[in-house]
Amino acid sequence: MGNGGSAVKVCADHQGGINWLSLSPDGQRLLTGSEDGTARLWSTADSQCHGHFQGHESYITFCHLENEAAFTCSADHTIRKWDVVTGQCLAIYRGHTSIVNRILVAKDYLFSGSYDRTARCWSVDKEKQIQEFRGHRNCVLTLAHYSSRDVLEEEEEEEEEEEKVSRDLLVTGSTDCTVKVWWVSSGRCYQTLLGHTGAVLCLILDAPNRELFSGSTDYTIRTWNIVTGEQLKVFKEHQGSVICLELVNRHLYSGSADRTVKCWFVDTGERIQTYKAHKHSVSTLKYHAGILFTGSGDACARAFNSRSGVLQKIFRGHKFIINCIQIHNELLYTASHDGTLRIWDIRGICKRNKRRLKKERSVQGRSSQKGSLSRLFNNKVGCMIQQEDGEHEAVELM
Repeated sequence: MGNGGSAVKVCADHQGGINWLSLSPDGQRLLTGSEDGTARLWSTADSQCHGHFQGHESYITFCHLENEAAFTCSADHTIRKWDVVTGQCLAIYRGHTSIVNRILVAKDYLFSGSYDRTARCWSVDKEKQIQEFRGHRNCVLTLAHYSSRDVLEEEEEEEEEEEKVSRDLLVTGSTDCTVKVWWVSSGRCYQTLLGHTGAVLCLILDAPNRELFSGSTDYTIRTWNIVTGEQLKVFKEHQGSVICLELVNRHLYSGSADRTVKCWFVDTGERIQTYKAHKHSVSTLKYHAGILFTGSGDACARAFNSRSGVLQKIFRGHKFIINCIQIHNELLYTASHDGTLRIWDIRGICKRNKRRLKKERSVQGRSSQKGSLSRLFNNKVGCMIQQEDGEHEAVELM
């Protein structure tokens, strides 16, 4: 098993743990938010720090990077907007009365969720609060946003005139065990989704299919129809809190405190793969080119063959939990509570995976011509073979 060797680069400029890592839409920059109360801007071209954002009076909980501006939220109850070129603070959004733990930027809106039990909507440019969403009985941990135009047919859009001015909706998940859907224009609660018996830690929205996925400390993932509020399915196999979710091609990946990731086929609710080997909670995950990358409380990142579940590589070097990962240009970026941003070359893994996929397609093409004989091989057997460089790869026997 390849252990990842050493990182291409270790960026240790922060004086405290890194709580979040955000990649700009154009892929040119990364933003890290830290326990030291600052955020740093990194170039993906040279891996150098090109910005140091200072001004928060307490630790940064979360950050979000656009191409022209950066956003940070903090335990000091505020959100700040920064110029990515000059490093100047462009705006301070004040109004929350407790820790702001999550932000989301959509269109001209900035959304925030807080321990003060509210979510809020701000005008990005005017530094002004537009709406307050009040109704949760405990802190708001996670956010999602969509437009009713993405999910409703024209005949279904017979809402009040107030709502028709803006069809944007905000989804909030809370430690009060509920998910709520709000009209942004009025602040009115459109749906309260009941079913979880633990805090809602993560949300994934699939607006084209009218579905919302929520993960909870009750060990379950639940699927909801975001138009009717109906609970569609409950995924129950985890033995610990569901911490993170990723949705790719109707496959849902869930990372848990039970030290595993599970892959589910959304349409049937069937669990089709379990990824093991973690020695602590799975804190973050990212799918890329047929590979599932994970970050864990055991201070390691891992790469799995997403189809077979075979562990392909372990990235060792961090000292504490990996809180967030990003992938760009076949480089893996891992941000940890040890205060470092580490950069890993994953070209070898990606190249081997592409060869494997190409070989599979070729074999499948040939086997499809064998008629009824191919039925004998529908249940493929995965095995491990040792590669020359010491890494493992899954090979399917035909």
